[in-house]
Amino acid sequence: MESTNSDSATPPNPQRRTFLAQAGAGAAVLAAGALLSPANASAAQTTGAATPKSSKPKGGFWPGDSRLVVSISMQFEAGGQPLKDTDSPFPRVNFPDSVPSDPATNTWFAYGYREGIPRLLDLWDRHGVKVTSHMIGDAVKRNPALAREIVARGHEASGHGPHWSSQFAMSRDEERTFLQQAASMLAEVTGQPVKGYNCNWLRRGPNTLSLLQELGYVYHIDDVSRDEPFIEQVNGKDFVVVPYTLRNNDIVLIEGRNYSPGQFLEQIKLEFDQLYEEAGTRRRMMSISAHDRISGTPQMVRVWDEFLRYAKRHPGVAFMRKDAIAEYTLNSPLSIRETETI
Repeated sequence: MESTNSDSATPPNPQRRTFLAQAGAGAAVLAAGALLSPANASAAQTTGAATPKSSKPKGGFWPGDSRLVVSISMQFEAGGQPLKDTDSPFPRVNFPDSVPSDPATNTWFAYGYREGIPRLLDLWDRHGVKVTSHMIGDAVKRNPALAREIVARGHEASGHGPHWSSQFAMSRDEERTFLQQAASMLAEVTGQPVKGYNCNWLRRGPNTLSLLQELGYVYHIDDVSRDEPFIEQVNGKDFVVVPYTLRNNDIVLIEGRNYSPGQFLEQIKLEFDQLYEEAGTRRRMMSISAHDRISGTPQMVRVWDEFLRYAKRHPGVAFMRKDAIAEYTLNSPLSIRETETI
């Protein structure tokens, strides 16, 4: 595999270099992870709202009387994958022990940090949208400057494991260490406290939620049971679920089902339309997922651009980071409280 110092091997494009040069002290403050109060954080994360102040669309279940919230996940996994036996578009090969890695697959992942995330960051900036980036610790360690840039541009760094591996079968002590490393690896590089967590393929174990609560996490996303955030009791305390998605997920649809970009766009527009309609009478949230090496391709960024333009043409649409959604959910008397923990 290539040198682990990918930043020196691949300098930022001119747009990113200009951003980093001009960020100065302001970027350092953001990278230090200074968190706003819940009220201010909610307001700050709705910069993509398209509702004029004079317009009062039905809703009122979100900050600023926004009608519908769109929650975007941007997975930062590229560079943290195992050296062999990783899912990719290439045919699976049983490499002998003498072959240390799968170079073809590794180039596919490298696209995510060399091209994908920089392209997506520019897209989010053009639309004034803030997202949550679920980061694997090894990927962050390999590309620290890129992780810091994500946070400096106003996005959230969320835990996605220290390594690309499953945790559902770990002992409690093993998983505690795993989750501690997930947070510390991100915080050490980005300076931002880690509030949320996403398991590998959503597969948590019997101790996961209890440990997340004990370790100071505020929310998790490994749940697809609702179209709005909710609160459940973990260790006798409130813990937020900000639901994830499979049906609006590029790795499931584009890579897994070979959807065309046009099919993906049509599907997420249909999802948006239905949730927007329902949002006139109840709290609704649209979850949508972008993986670095998939949604960061030129054709898929065009799809994302078209979807963001489409969504923002509707009054009362806001884009919020998941940490802001979780804080708002905790403080809202309208939030659903589940008695069943699945």
